[in-house]
Amino acid sequence: MTQRLVAGLEPPYYTVVFTSVLPGSPEGYAETAARMNELVQDVPGFLGSDSARSPGGIGITVAYFRDTEGLDAWRRNAEHQAAQRHGREHWYESYSVHVAKVERSYGFDRG
Repeated sequence: MTQRLVAGLEPPYYTVVFTSVLPGSPEGYAETAARMNELVQDVPGFLGSDSARSPGGIGITVAYFRDTEGLDAWRRNAEHQAAQRHGREHWYESYSVHVAKVERSYGFDRG
């Protein structure tokens, strides 16, 4: 299967970089992650996401939003907030969130 990155976004837009340490494969995590990916698709202004996890448990997800209204809608989503609480209580050793405005974007695809 060929992996594809989110590409072709016209700046400016916003990114949310979620970096986490997740030991092992905790019960319910994969299902919740899939649900969050499904749920965020309906947020106005959501443009896509890229995600990777190392065998050692470090994960990075970068979500792209057209504007701060979309960011705020996702942050305020009740199901997303419940998943965040559960993650802090049961899954993550640590995590960080970085929000940034993208002013320049380019890429390469051998495609």
